[in-house]
Amino acid sequence: MSKSIRVLIVDDSALIRQMLKEIFDATPDIEVVGVAHDPFIARDKIKQLNPDVLTLDVEMPKMDGLQFLGNIMRLRPMPVVMVSTLTAAGAPETLAALEVGAVDYIAKPQARNAEEFAQFAQVLVEKIRVAAVARVQPKDVRRELPPRVLTSISSNSAVYKRIVAIGSSTGGTEAINTLIEGLPGHCPAIVITQHIPAVFSASLCLRLNNRYPMEVLEASEGLEVKPGRIIIAQGGRHLRFRKQGERLFCVMDDGPNVNLHKPSVEVMFDSLRELIGGRKLVVAMLTGMGADGAAAMKRLHDDAAITVAQDEASCVVWGMPKVAVELGAVDTILPLSKIADHLLNKAVKA
Repeated sequence: MSKSIRVLIVDDSALIRQMLKEIFDATPDIEVVGVAHDPFIARDKIKQLNPDVLTLDVEMPKMDGLQFLGNIMRLRPMPVVMVSTLTAAGAPETLAALEVGAVDYIAKPQARNAEEFAQFAQVLVEKIRVAAVARVQPKDVRRELPPRVLTSISSNSAVYKRIVAIGSSTGGTEAINTLIEGLPGHCPAIVITQHIPAVFSASLCLRLNNRYPMEVLEASEGLEVKPGRIIIAQGGRHLRFRKQGERLFCVMDDGPNVNLHKPSVEVMFDSLRELIGGRKLVVAMLTGMGADGAAAMKRLHDDAAITVAQDEASCVVWGMPKVAVELGAVDTILPLSKIADHLLNKAVKA
């Protein structure tokens, strides 16, 4: 019999603590080892109970959840799933939590009707299972990597002959951040589908746009794909494209979920393949749970796209890259710290 996942619930709301406990108590492979209503009690229970996964709210009494998370990641790194009220106003705090080291996040249900509660419970349980096997890095580990030296291709005179397309999911917001950190302002045209809620994508793009020299924009109808611009799919809408001459523009698609996701990596990859073909693409698959985009990546690989996957050691969850590798869709497997240079070099090749 496999070992149960030991969970500590940390939330100041008695109702939420009880709701989460009910969900986990009904799940055979998850055991609630304790609950805490503030970070100081949680700190003691972490020491006493040694849980496998922590659920944590951002808004907590005595010490906010973000500060507490920072302390955890500095002193006792462990998988944390943020269980919070996800709104556009709260997006920066949740993105900051991911940057500090949280594995994932989920919105508290707004109403406790049976259908919504069942859906929330299913998603939460899956996120806990993923978190239990995720690779958690201590706070600021990204900044401890040796300084990267950009190649001569990073100069403003570079002519990029290929568009870069990237797919990612769990752990992806920080993987994208790390990758962009290694790119020059005059970067190739880059399009990204990251599994993300609708209220978060704009905040993520603004955060990255303010941090780095290139444009980082949320996808919008008619936005042009061009060098020096990184476009990230809107949460809750697929990213497709249309051609006008040799120029490529974004198309917003509000169709059904694909591979359980919207936006879907597969939708973006297949749209690019249909319009411009694999020979004009460099395709990367970063950290993420599941298989979204892997089959489409194989189609692009067979259509002469240059393909790369993030390696297992640097992934939070080696799911999507692993499936792509198993399908024979990947030319090269690299640690995250080396992918930016790889994309730069391949994007200049016809």
